[in-house]
Amino acid sequence: MTDTLLPNGIEDSGGDGKYFRKGCNPLAQTGRSKLQKQRAILNQQIIKQMRMRAGAENLLKATNNNKVKEMVVLELSYVNSNLQLLMGQLEELNSSVDVYQSTQETANIPLIALGLKETKEADFSAPFKDFILEHYNEDGRTFEDELADLMDLRQACRTPSRNETGVELLAKYYSHLPLIENRFFSPTRQTGIFFTWYDSFTGVPVCQQNLSLEKASVVFNMAALYSQIGTRSDRQTTVGLAEAISSFQKAAGMLSHLKETFTHIPSYDMSPAMVSMLIRLMIAQAQECLFEKIALPGVLNQFTSLIKMAQEAAKVSEIYDQVHQSMIQMPIKDNVPFFWSTMSLVKTNHYRAIAHHFMASALLDHELGPNDDEDQQEKTLSQVYDQLPEGFSPLGILKNKDERERIGKAHIRRAISGHEDALRNYGLCQHLEKLEALQEILQASHRRSRDKYSDFENEEEFTDYVEAPDIISKTEHKAEMELPAATKVKVTDFFQRLGPLSVFSAKQKWTAPRKIRVCAEDRDLGFTLKGEAPVQVVSLDPLSHAATDGLKEGDYIVAVGDKDAKWMGVGDMMRLLKDVDEKGIEIQVVSIIDNSPTMPTKSATFSGNLPKTYSMICLAHNDEEKTSKARKVIKKSSFLSWGLKNKMKSASTLSLPIDDQSGAHSWNKPIPTFPTSSAYNHDSFFH
Repeated sequence: MTDTLLPNGIEDSGGDGKYFRKGCNPLAQTGRSKLQKQRAILNQQIIKQMRMRAGAENLLKATNNNKVKEMVVLELSYVNSNLQLLMGQLEELNSSVDVYQSTQETANIPLIALGLKETKEADFSAPFKDFILEHYNEDGRTFEDELADLMDLRQACRTPSRNETGVELLAKYYSHLPLIENRFFSPTRQTGIFFTWYDSFTGVPVCQQNLSLEKASVVFNMAALYSQIGTRSDRQTTVGLAEAISSFQKAAGMLSHLKETFTHIPSYDMSPAMVSMLIRLMIAQAQECLFEKIALPGVLNQFTSLIKMAQEAAKVSEIYDQVHQSMIQMPIKDNVPFFWSTMSLVKTNHYRAIAHHFMASALLDHELGPNDDEDQQEKTLSQVYDQLPEGFSPLGILKNKDERERIGKAHIRRAISGHEDALRNYGLCQHLEKLEALQEILQASHRRSRDKYSDFENEEEFTDYVEAPDIISKTEHKAEMELPAATKVKVTDFFQRLGPLSVFSAKQKWTAPRKIRVCAEDRDLGFTLKGEAPVQVVSLDPLSHAATDGLKEGDYIVAVGDKDAKWMGVGDMMRLLKDVDEKGIEIQVVSIIDNSPTMPTKSATFSGNLPKTYSMICLAHNDEEKTSKARKVIKKSSFLSWGLKNKMKSASTLSLPIDDQSGAHSWNKPIPTFPTSSAYNHDSFFH
């Protein structure tokens, strides 16, 4: 395990030379870790208030005393008030974007990052040791190191570092989960391990015993970590913007993987509607960074370049408008922070205003000259508008100075109006008001558009008013989802000593290891081997010494002498057995048990808190009245097969073997009675 550990390196903050796993830094006192700690505290307080509310509601339903009802109603009002305050504080924490921004950000609009889902510690030690002993017939205490590595890996995933190494840490744990599931999670038995994860928006805990919640939550945290890497990138450089674009696209890819793979997770932050909205948000932020990357070197003051930037800005505005529309739909509206929906609306208005400003600059600052390509400019302008005001045409706007100025001033007026809408929406959200950098950007953009308009303002404006047409959005660099390669990390099974997973899994059942003495007679062991590890016994000579000692065809050899043979192939096994003499050697074998009965006697379902037991087949035999030759179980024909009769006779009749009158057959055994009501309350009854 030391190859995955690094020294903490925190000497100035009380570091004592301890080690932590690569990709995890739980000792770093960053703003994000403090934020997570506050969120965890709020989660606990929310749980307490929700339990109090549930108890009060149950008491209100159960009591008939009016005085008690009044007291409970009063207590419920206090609890609901406290719960509302706590939810407001949690929303404020979710709105804290400063901690996720780059420390060098000075002239960029803040971006939104997803917060990591919180989880409780899970103890695998005792349940897995018991399972290894009962299911694999091995001493679970010999796997303490493997269990410690697994639990250490999960603990490290609770505080991943905000970089690619942290993502790899989460991906490594995610790749281990299918192996753990196949090893220890049987479809007929509960492990007793509860995985608890908190909703990243509401703080509501969700608890399950299967690994679906664990897997989905790790994928969500990988997407959240990519979004935090994107917001943390330096957007003042081309390299930083490229990193931000890639990170947001990977976040969208991970969320898409979550949506397609895990469809019935009971946590609302991972519901299909919420995940779809988050995918749009990540794509919108990637598109915003693409626009910033294009504008970073500066925009050429040319007609074609300005129109191109206008359409790029319109594309960003269009995507953010789609994000905002999805955020204000129920029930997403009740769970998404108001800060998020307001920020998306501000960006919708802001980038639409920027698009109109670029369009106004193209028309007001440039005239069609004798050296300009008239056809090219006409084609470019015609692709900007879906519909022009009545009486205007692309060629007429290019050639007529008055028409050009009228449309240009109309665009600058829409730019001013859009910036004013962005500032007004900014003032409606108290969390946005804390982002002074955003306010400065919005005000600077507004002043720039007003200064542009003042240069062309005249007294005949009201008699010459024209409404600016909408700008068709277009981009040459479309943001798309990207599934990161980190999801396909190759890992080594912690519990590979248990044997190949294809045979030694929680779904398979086999006998306890049996010791067999194998002796060579004329250099013949009396059987042959086949298959990959572990090798299987075939073509067994029933008169051989091994067969006499209890060896059966189909047995798997798991040990030869004192050597473990679970991972040995046929070649390695033959090399071990080639020198066996007449004295022989002791091997250990196991036999697979068929755990899928061909004809179950009954099945149980659990619905609406009421157990229902259905008898699948009832066999009644009376040895005194019927002879063994006349015993048949006739399957009643269905309505659809009524007319088939003789043709379907063989398919509708089940013939049982002839009874040997010894009473050894299963149908002669007492019919099991239905479980009592107390059995329904037992945890092992339902699987």
